[in-house]
Amino acid sequence: MKIGILTSGGDCPGLNAVIRGSVLQGVITYDAEFIGFRWGWKGVVEGDFMPITRHDVRGLSKQGGTILGSSRTNPFEGEGGGPENIQRMLDANGIDAIIAIGGEGTLTAARRLTDAGLHIVGVPKTIDNDLAATDYSFGFDTAVEIATEAIDRLRTTAESHGRCIVVEVMGRHVGWIALHSGMAGGAHAILIPEQPQSIDQICEWVESVRERGRAPLVVVAEGFHLDEMEEAHSHKGLDAFNRPRLGGIAERLAPIIEERTGIESRDTVLGHIQRGGAPSAYDRVLATRLGMHAVDAVYEHAWGSMVTLRGTDIKTVSIAEAVGSLNRVPQSRYDEAKILFG
Repeated sequence: MKIGILTSGGDCPGLNAVIRGSVLQGVITYDAEFIGFRWGWKGVVEGDFMPITRHDVRGLSKQGGTILGSSRTNPFEGEGGGPENIQRMLDANGIDAIIAIGGEGTLTAARRLTDAGLHIVGVPKTIDNDLAATDYSFGFDTAVEIATEAIDRLRTTAESHGRCIVVEVMGRHVGWIALHSGMAGGAHAILIPEQPQSIDQICEWVESVRERGRAPLVVVAEGFHLDEMEEAHSHKGLDAFNRPRLGGIAERLAPIIEERTGIESRDTVLGHIQRGGAPSAYDRVLATRLGMHAVDAVYEHAWGSMVTLRGTDIKTVSIAEAVGSLNRVPQSRYDEAKILFG
């Protein structure tokens, strides 16, 4: 069997480990042949791919980024887009199936293509940890470690100047990175999309910290919005899937906090640094296991399915289930964190 692999959407620590796990499992167990589509769905639409051998993935699990490249291309657009054109390209090159590694947008496209008859298996990729069908997705652990280290560093400079620091981390719809890194880094307030807060409440937490002689540190997810805002802050336009490019809420909050409390405030947006660098040991193992089981799903002809982590076991669920709902931070987890605020 000849299997194509693609990495689509935002890059993520552990993508190369998935590729390595898939290729090793396929070659050793099934004597499969692999090709990699360059630049995600863009490579599928344009028929741009390269062979991937066992030699090509040697030592790859510790490497960040993706050797295949990634993009936010919509596979239903363009001259070669759409299920009929893609299937024609696959048939012409003897490609039997596709393993699509990506997040919500990538998997939604994979589901639509599978519904049209294409042979696709999905692997969940999101540092936001926002897919409900998996307990954890690879990349999340690494992103939390990076954010926590940044918070630790920012705390020292905040204390040196008596400033309030507002740290923005990623998290479009859910606040898992903010919650975990904020708790790990000892944040005095954690602001997440699931829990809109008033500016009065935020300033109350900040002033409480100052009264105890500390420098306030606030962690905010990019998708957070004040209770007076109708939607998350966005000023960067739309992506290929017509979703707002988020970012900049910390830049809005810091001057408001300074104006209301009189505490000199600064914002820091971590942005893509959370996606970069080598994956953590946990993410390397999880990504490798997901890649191996994705190949098993291909040979089981489980089209339209996605490999997932349930507890410590790798299971298979439908992609429709995976993209049907979000893995939101439950109220109980946020209530735990709130004990630490102020």
